[in-house]
Amino acid sequence: MFSKSISRALYFSTLAAAVAAFSAVQAQAATEWQMSLAWPAGNFHVKNAEVFAEKVKEVTGGEVVITVHPGGELGIKGPEGMVAVRDGIVPIADILMNQQVGEDKYFGIESLPYLAAGYDELEVLHKYFRPGIDKVAEKFNQKILFVVPWPGQAVYSKREITDLASLSGLKMRVVDKNGHNFFSRLGAAPLQLPWGEVVPSLASGVIEGVTTSSSSGVDGKFWEFLGFMNRFNWQSSSNMINVNLDAWNDLSKEHQDAIEKLGNEMQPVFWQASKDEDAKKLKTLADNGIKVTSPSDGLKTELVKVAETMWAEFIKDAGEAAAETISQYRAEIGK
Repeated sequence: MFSKSISRALYFSTLAAAVAAFSAVQAQAATEWQMSLAWPAGNFHVKNAEVFAEKVKEVTGGEVVITVHPGGELGIKGPEGMVAVRDGIVPIADILMNQQVGEDKYFGIESLPYLAAGYDELEVLHKYFRPGIDKVAEKFNQKILFVVPWPGQAVYSKREITDLASLSGLKMRVVDKNGHNFFSRLGAAPLQLPWGEVVPSLASGVIEGVTTSSSSGVDGKFWEFLGFMNRFNWQSSSNMINVNLDAWNDLSKEHQDAIEKLGNEMQPVFWQASKDEDAKKLKTLADNGIKVTSPSDGLKTELVKVAETMWAEFIKDAGEAAAETISQYRAEIGK
């Protein structure tokens, strides 16, 4: 992420000062946490965080106050979330897991193409995946309070995608290394970009396609730049709400138990919010002129064939824990 350790230290010390400024306005609160999110106000992950923050205040009798800061307003870009929480730059953040593969390859399991396509398969995967990411988070000095998926990943484009030839040379935004490898093999020209750079890149012509969810397509008003959305549903991706362990351990046992219980109770509610979001945002896209399609059986077969080669490569490269998680999941789901 940073080429020189001194640059990284200076960057994060500046961020720490900015975050501290936000805390000054709530000096009367017993415990104040500033939560960083990359997504714009109104995004369903932001709404989930706001609901959670309000309920945390309730279950702690107002003694723990979380202030939600959407749109990267604390100066932390999405890929920086894990390190920012680890180092205490912010005590809590919403973190997109597949942007953290550079920190630990285990995070890349969920986003392997077509490994877990859709909510039902993802729910099975998380039976084996969640214990692993909890261990990784602890290694990075943080605790996961809950995890919520995005709707399935589609491909937005200027021209309709009907076959592999339609992807040839397509300059498109991807989120992570798995996406870059997948679409490169399909003949596209992928470019990894954090969310904050997507709309400017569309406007300037740097990219002419995007792989993301229905929710983000509406957030970015993609109908202003693109005409088509093919529901590849090729990748699952989830956000985790992580709290710095030092901040967590400063809480009383009573407050820890209440917040942890709340996270467990709210997680399925937030998963349902994701499902509802998908249906709602697909309609919004269509109402604004985006033609929504799904891959043909023939195209889907070709996509999955490429994906399966990536599973094998990932298992060989990512280590024993990742291999065991994938093996357990595939054994249960018969995939």
